[in-house]
Amino acid sequence: MPFTLGIVMLGLSAAVFGTAVDRRGPRWAMCIAASCFCGGLLVSALAAEIGQMWLIIVGYGVIGGIGLGIGYISPVSTLMKWFPDRPGMATGFAIMGFGGGALIASPWSSQLMKWFGIDRQGLAATFAVMGLVYAVFMSAGILLIRLPAVDFAPPVARAAPKARRVAGPDRTADEAIKTPQFWLLWVVLCFNVTAGIGILERAAPIYRDYFPRATSPAAVTAAAAGFVAMLSLANSMGRILWSSASDAVGRKNSYRLYLGVGAVLYLVLILAHNASKPLFLLVCIVLLSFYGAGFSTAPAYLRDLFGYQEVGAIHGRLLTAWSTAGVFGPVIVNAIADNRIAAGVVGPARYRWSFAIMLGLLLIGLVCNELIRTPLPPNSVAPKANTTVRAAAIPEEVG
Repeated sequence: MPFTLGIVMLGLSAAVFGTAVDRRGPRWAMCIAASCFCGGLLVSALAAEIGQMWLIIVGYGVIGGIGLGIGYISPVSTLMKWFPDRPGMATGFAIMGFGGGALIASPWSSQLMKWFGIDRQGLAATFAVMGLVYAVFMSAGILLIRLPAVDFAPPVARAAPKARRVAGPDRTADEAIKTPQFWLLWVVLCFNVTAGIGILERAAPIYRDYFPRATSPAAVTAAAAGFVAMLSLANSMGRILWSSASDAVGRKNSYRLYLGVGAVLYLVLILAHNASKPLFLLVCIVLLSFYGAGFSTAPAYLRDLFGYQEVGAIHGRLLTAWSTAGVFGPVIVNAIADNRIAAGVVGPARYRWSFAIMLGLLLIGLVCNELIRTPLPPNSVAPKANTTVRAAAIPEEVG
């Protein structure tokens, strides 16, 4: 419950406070984010000490979730302004950091609980230490962050201004959410995330059901844990590699890859009941790399569609798609899998219907991606016949 609520609050707080982040700047936003996130952990420490679960939900889920949302969007919009010629690479680095944090936090929190224990006092100490240590590192980020000058352009962009993809006409967040392009991209991100959760939500049980044969139950458990770690690494690496590639091939083409090839890979999982382990691992690794890439490419896609003016605020509103998928995806996967287990189904057949639904969602997202076009500048009228005029009015078609 605290974690799920934290993801929901991430999307809601990013949507609500996104405009303030753009107007007040990244340093203000990161200060608020650090205060909420670290404060939420300290509230959770107090809650564990006095044995109040509802207060852990408030501290970790609500207060910490608000910090997550504001902290998620503030570096993304800032880095795109420092790298206007490579926005995909910029957002990839920022969002890879967010996803890669799990590779640090998970073993670190486990080690802290080994040191302090898993009773109330031990959990309270774990929360407190994490809150204080995160505060130190996040404070360093607050002191270092800054925006580039208004007329800033990196040397590469100055030398070859035509080589970079031109940002779309500037729109405010309120204007952007009234366009079909925003909602088409919302569906694309929501369904791409939902499909990724289809694997990530039950990664260890999926591995055990596909490959139950091993020398011992302990060996199966260890292999499943390694599978989960491998997927986490693929998720993080996909955020930087595929997003950086989108600067060269275009955002629309990138999502064609994530969604179209992703659908084919889910079909492989459905049909290949007796798949070899290398094929199974390769399919899952690529799927999770597309899952991470969908997050990191989205801000650059928004920049191509709606410009720089309030890209952070627009990104914040788009993250409600993540919150929706964070609830929707696990419900689909767990409900169907539990139903099949109750019916006595064993092996890969437990996930056939879940994977089929994910495949269908990816195909719907693929169609939505094809319908996205760069919007006309505000207050302009689309010409009916003169394509030369249209080319002058629109900086560039996305993709």
